[in-house]
Amino acid sequence: MKDCVLILSGGMDSTTLLYDYRERIALAVTFDYGSKHNAREIPFARLHCERLGIEHLVIPLDFMGQYFTSSLLVGGEDIPEGSYAEENMKSTVVPFRNGIMLSVAVGLAESRGLKHVMMANHSGDHTIYPDCRPEFVEAFSEAARTGTFPGITLLSPYCDLTKADIARRGSELGIDYSETWSCYKGGEKHCGRCGTCVERREALAEAGIDDPTEYR
Repeated sequence: MKDCVLILSGGMDSTTLLYDYRERIALAVTFDYGSKHNAREIPFARLHCERLGIEHLVIPLDFMGQYFTSSLLVGGEDIPEGSYAEENMKSTVVPFRNGIMLSVAVGLAESRGLKHVMMANHSGDHTIYPDCRPEFVEAFSEAARTGTFPGITLLSPYCDLTKADIARRGSELGIDYSETWSCYKGGEKHCGRCGTCVERREALAEAGIDDPTEYR
């Protein structure tokens, strides 16, 4: 039964969730919010939706890039390099990004007569990003349920998984991870040094998957 809206970035995690739950996803939505890597992610999000025959929307959230402060956004400071879990990765937080995107997705779900919104946060996100943590997921789901007539809820199937767990699932599903984007810096190729590139490398290695990523 197609009863979900998925927030799809075009990265490894949400692309895996797209394939994993394709029988339930009626609509995937990607947000163009002024990040340095939006232009690299969005084509991959579109590609996978076309391949699976799932409707895909790209919704601009220009105000975030204009008014919010984050190294992830165009015009922000340089993206830090090093481990994904290090303190300096906090500069990549876009304030309440998931809360804003989820709110739009909930509105879409209610407008389309759908029951759930899905996001692909995982356990590795919890240290850095407050709006990826289990307590946020639980609180937002309750807010969506009480704030909509049909009682829409938030589903987060990967919340307790590691990125390596997700990569293993993607391998089982036959996903080619060269058709996903992780690097926060954007550019023609992954930089190989920023936190998300390091995390990507480590997850694929731990999962026993040959890394198909082109790095600079």
